Amino acid sequence: MKYLIEFLESKDTKKTKIYAQLKCSEKELKIIKHMTKEYLNGLSEITVIDILIGIFGKEGYAHIKEIQTIKDLIDLGWIVLNTIHHIKTSEIASLEILHSSVSLSSTFLKLLEDGSLEFALPELKEYSDHLEYLQDQFLRIELYQKLLSIRQSYDQTSPNFKRIKSKLGLLENQITERIKITKTPVQLEELFKEHSLNEREQIIFLALLKEEYSSTDDNLREMNVLIDLISFDDYEKIKNRELLEDSSVLIEKGIVDYDEMLSPFGGISRSFYINDEVLQEIIHPNKKKKTQKIKLDSLIKEQEIFEHIEPKTTLEDVVLHKNTREMINTLLKQVDKNVINLLKNWGIRDKKAGIDAKIIFYGTPGTGKTMTALSLGKSLKKQVISFDCSKILSMYIGESEKNVRKIFDSYKEIAEKTKSEPILLLNEADQFLSSRSAGAGSSADKMHNQMQNIFLEQIERFQGVLIATTNLLENIDNAFSRRFNYKIKFEKPDLAQRLELWGKMMPKNAPMADDVDFGKLAKYELTGGQIDLIIKNTAYSVAAKENPIFTLDDFVLMIKKELSGNFDSEKIMGFHK
Repeated sequence: MKYLIEFLESKDTKKTKIYAQLKCSEKELKIIKHMTKEYLNGLSEITVIDILIGIFGKEGYAHIKEIQTIKDLIDLGWIVLNTIHHIKTSEIASLEILHSSVSLSSTFLKLLEDGSLEFALPELKEYSDHLEYLQDQFLRIELYQKLLSIRQSYDQTSPNFKRIKSKLGLLENQITERIKITKTPVQLEELFKEHSLNEREQIIFLALLKEEYSSTDDNLREMNVLIDLISFDDYEKIKNRELLEDSSVLIEKGIVDYDEMLSPFGGISRSFYINDEVLQEIIHPNKKKKTQKIKLDSLIKEQEIFEHIEPKTTLEDVVLHKNTREMINTLLKQVDKNVINLLKNWGIRDKKAGIDAKIIFYGTPGTGKTMTALSLGKSLKKQVISFDCSKILSMYIGESEKNVRKIFDSYKEIAEKTKSEPILLLNEADQFLSSRSAGAGSSADKMHNQMQNIFLEQIERFQGVLIATTNLLENIDNAFSRRFNYKIKFEKPDLAQRLELWGKMMPKNAPMADDVDFGKLAKYELTGGQIDLIIKNTAYSVAAKENPIFTLDDFVLMIKKELSGNFDSEKIMGFHK
């Protein structure tokens, strides 16, 4: 601590080793020395007004005149403002600082201890192992985090920012040179080359890897923080968002994935993580790779039971009734990773269990049940495999029971072989869920009851996420109702939602007459499915006209046909339902 003592006791502070690096004015020096003495007396935070009055007094408002001196010390990085965060000092009114508290910065305390802020790099030699390499890379991420913190609070022209950036440049050059002379391939560098990751993608990956090693729930996983980490202005922030979109290299190549969760403000945020296979390859570079998991698509083709549906829409794309949206949000909160981990810690859930939810979506056809199921899959980062329950009844008597078991046995086989837990979507499950016949006399009734008993047994044993869609909840057998965690009603859209649906579904490039008014169309009480059908049928009709322009009457004609049920009697080619 000789530099600290020398700094405080020297009669000529300007001759001390520390002063040469401070680049302070006389007034700034007085403030720093005063704060250092108070720090040694146990006072780590001091109010600005107390500092200024203690040094400069109150006469003639002398203390007020020196607030800028405090701001200059903050910009230099020697002291930090404790009570105002994420606002640049240049944007803070001087009087705001007056009653705020300040502390000596960690940078200044290190200077007091070591006598220098020179960035001491180790001797230039090859990396002995991947852990030594990671140690350098994690230090690099720490410097990026410091730069981000400074950018959020101070100007990038501040001396502190320049010091950290200089350290970062030295470290990055050192890493590059050490890699060049390292004879044994560095696993992580090989991964970067294999996928041609650019520098910004590498930083995102390294930040997430640092989180894995530190086992913290830092906000480094959050999308905006990762983007801010690699962006030095607003333009770069906008540009760099594409690095974490679904079409990005990191996501498409399966290097990085994300969970979607509800933010406190009702939106959906993304939390990123490195995929398990890639992570294991990095943490255990010498361990032999396990046999790759079989792709879902190839297994679905072999089974010929399910349809694999790739979710393309998110829950934000689905127009839902307010009550339905609230229930979906509740469901999302309860299957959140943090909630599940709490349940596991409390002993409510098995430690090895994943997300477990049995859900019924019920309501009028066309209200978005299937679309919501697919969008839920996208939010949960799960694939969706669908089974049309109406197929069961087409089987021979005696075979239906076997086919019920086959649905669930095949699902288990797919989950095991692909090492995943896709969502099982049972569309039009009315016949499975309806009340059983009390005095079943006919062979058909007996077969139906037997089929339902097997289905009930399989639901009981099912582990994972299962969604059954049905039109009527009133007909559901109580035994089934008890076995589903969530029963979510899909109500018909109201006027505002119908207006939104017309706007979302209307073809963007279609020529519209001036009389086409979504407000007038939205007054008809239609479901989303009906609106979609009407728009398509109107398009076929208009495309065949001599003057193919959409008019209000074209839509109204199709609406009236849909509401009166006349589409079934129409034999015009091109009408699809």
